[in-house]
Amino acid sequence: MATAGGRSVVDLGSRGLLRLLSFCVLLEEVPPLLGAEGPWTRGSLPRGLCRGNSVERKIYIPLNKTAPCVRLLNATHQIGCQSSISGDTGVIHVVEKEEDLQWVLTDGPNPPYVVLLEGTLFTRDLMEKLKGRTSRIAGLAVSLAKPSPAKGFSPSVQCPNDGFGKSPKGSWKLPVTQCSWLFQSHVLGGGWGGGLAVPTVCLPSSPSGVYSNCSEIQWNSLGNGLAYEDFSFPIFLLEDENETKVIKQCYRDHNLGQNGSAPAFPLCAMQLFSHMHAVISTVTCMRRSSIQSTFSINPEIVCDPLSDYNVWSVLKPLNTSGTLEPDDRVVIAATRLDSRSFFWNVAPGAESAVASFVTQLAAAEALQKAPDVTSLPHNVMFVFFQGETFDYIGSSRMVYDMEKGKFPVPLENIDSFVELGQVALRNSLELWMHTDPMSQKNESVRSQVEALLTTLERSGTGVPAVVLQRLNQSQPLPPSSLQRFLRARNISGVVLADHSTVFRNLYYQSIYDTAENINVSYPEWQSPEEDLNFVTDTAKALADVATVLGRALYQLAGGLNFRDTIRADPQTVTRLLYGFLVRANNSWFQSILRQDLRAYLGDGPLQHYIAVSSPTNTTYVVQYALANLTGKVMDLTREQCQDPSKVPSENKDLYEYVWVQGPLDSNKTDRLPRCVRSTARLARALSPAFELRQWSSTEYSTWTESRWKDIRARIFLIASKELELITLTVGFGVLVFSLIVTYGINAKAGVLFIAPREPGSVSY
Repeated sequence: MATAGGRSVVDLGSRGLLRLLSFCVLLEEVPPLLGAEGPWTRGSLPRGLCRGNSVERKIYIPLNKTAPCVRLLNATHQIGCQSSISGDTGVIHVVEKEEDLQWVLTDGPNPPYVVLLEGTLFTRDLMEKLKGRTSRIAGLAVSLAKPSPAKGFSPSVQCPNDGFGKSPKGSWKLPVTQCSWLFQSHVLGGGWGGGLAVPTVCLPSSPSGVYSNCSEIQWNSLGNGLAYEDFSFPIFLLEDENETKVIKQCYRDHNLGQNGSAPAFPLCAMQLFSHMHAVISTVTCMRRSSIQSTFSINPEIVCDPLSDYNVWSVLKPLNTSGTLEPDDRVVIAATRLDSRSFFWNVAPGAESAVASFVTQLAAAEALQKAPDVTSLPHNVMFVFFQGETFDYIGSSRMVYDMEKGKFPVPLENIDSFVELGQVALRNSLELWMHTDPMSQKNESVRSQVEALLTTLERSGTGVPAVVLQRLNQSQPLPPSSLQRFLRARNISGVVLADHSTVFRNLYYQSIYDTAENINVSYPEWQSPEEDLNFVTDTAKALADVATVLGRALYQLAGGLNFRDTIRADPQTVTRLLYGFLVRANNSWFQSILRQDLRAYLGDGPLQHYIAVSSPTNTTYVVQYALANLTGKVMDLTREQCQDPSKVPSENKDLYEYVWVQGPLDSNKTDRLPRCVRSTARLARALSPAFELRQWSSTEYSTWTESRWKDIRARIFLIASKELELITLTVGFGVLVFSLIVTYGINAKAGVLFIAPREPGSVSY
């Protein structure tokens, strides 16, 4: 309709429709508001009438099964990878042999490139070449090598955690050769920001030239240190073989030139998003986060400390609200829970972590069944440390809490310490007993260690499949949690491992440390439920080790009469191995967890990276497995189990109570929930450096993980620069023409859109 003055008014219904259409277009093209970690992504926004084929889905193919390399920081430097804030885009080039790299580094006419690298070529030498030509490299996508590299692959360093264990004063914290390439690649190459000082991990505190624990043995001899490098371009792992095939097909269709000529446009390209917020070091990022938290209403935290929880339990319940008497002695059985690899949250850790903590769980179950377990003179504490990969986070925190009186067991009450290292790859039947030569300079400790070794040897006599071997008394300890306890106090301790010197694990802290690495496999014709209960040879071998450990702990606790009755169950071991390494979402794991924790169980194996959100999946499952294997089913209702203070006979200071889903009933339809009472508990595994706000500490771990907004990868076709310029010019011309036409129509609206007059009353 028209006003009395003759100017047109847009119909409200038409205006609303235009707004709806505009909103639909924006909604389809808007990026995630908070990225992968936020609650509002494109897929979760309500669309209603806006559903349809988006332009983005027609252009891009998202890669959904990828794992990024992210940025980690410690007191002195940063490691890992990142993209630019808007993501890095490059033409895809497949490198299947080292000669193919020449096209990327020099010959290719359309840089920058995203290199699709075969897993077997992911080596230090090749990565150094890529780092030297970053102007031509937009990113790297690594495909999994199948089978695993025969020569081994370990992105960790050759002497893990060196400088944070029991090390003599005046020592190098990293091997001289390692410091050499760290210095060249980071300081001279600008990886630490140019004029920054050499990291303290490379500085000698004395001219002795001896570095702790590596003076004789490079424990991880295959370690190339890639996971501790800093890369200025994004690196992603392609976990799905089908997605890798799609990328290669796109490359063959569009990026291969004819007869050696340059390929014609359009070209297949990849875009990688992994921009990190934290830079330089933990000191810098924690200071920035602290300032934000102090002065900002909505602080933007840029990094978080690596943290989780240790899992622990005792053979005989103790009051967690008090402390032990000085005469109460405790034997500690310890192992680690975590591992890592080059890529974020891809940490299968079969040999480096899983085999050892599964063995300890089986030993705890076997020992708990001993008839006289409640009357033993000494107590036994089982500890599963988190964060040991990153400079002993879990063990250093427990030692700190023990020293400060924040843990029920004081450091002075520890009688002996038995730790399980890597135990799944034994050569023949041998299991090696590693001890610390420094602490044995004390005659009292030496005699206690001798008694400990004798007890272990005696425990192994009834298990012919395990042969315990002693080592040269002057040989240093391998990387182990025991080192953190020895750093605080001289105690008798031993580390049991399948290696006498260098690791037998060819894939230490890598993506290839999987079930196959420890020879866990199943007949192809079996169902998942049959696989769960299929006792593998590895399960039998680890059950034998668990039996030896259980019998040794029984004797160390003062047991005499029932040593030979203690035997670990291979069925328990095989179920644990299957759940942690093959399929977490299985009937047994479901039965031992709370109902609200079912989401922690995926269809694949669990990953054992410590992360920053805790407790992690592994921590929860280990805690509940320990509770179910060593605890007791109580006749309590759900309400009583969740609040045992209502039951006079129960004591929450002595026990933990959990209401679990329970096994399936006879009809296999419903579960039989039950209350489990145990001593399995959690203890914080956060480095004391963050509690003390000593972010530059050289005494405690200072590892943090950078935050990010968006991590994703996608492929698409890109046009030539000339076509893009033409498109831009034409588009700009259309825009200008549209503005002129719109202005003209608006100026003449009164003439063009005059409505006929309504008939009115006429007076004569």
